[in-house]
Amino acid sequence: MATATGRQGSILSGTLWMIGLAILLFWLPVIGPLIAGFVGGRKSGGVGAALISSIIPALLAAGLLLLIGSVIGAPLLGAIAGAGLFIILLVETVPMMIAAIVGGAMA
Repeated sequence: MATATGRQGSILSGTLWMIGLAILLFWLPVIGPLIAGFVGGRKSGGVGAALISSIIPALLAAGLLLLIGSVIGAPLLGAIAGAGLFIILLVETVPMMIAAIVGGAMA
């Protein structure tokens, strides 16, 4: 979608920015995802694209955990890892989605 300044955003660009910045700023528990979400939302080009871009990293992490859990085949370890990842994704995804909405609205 082209904006008033002629810039065009994409879901892939926003997703890559969010993943990259979230990895680089992992040591900032809430501020890191906020920054990643805002920048990714701006790069996405709109609110709808920004929301999709903020959900994709969580889906990728959940899919990776599912793949690893099915390859290892240890149900207890899978349950512990799943519960831990749920908390991490909750702490990471909610601020990222809020900031992505703001960044997408400002794009």
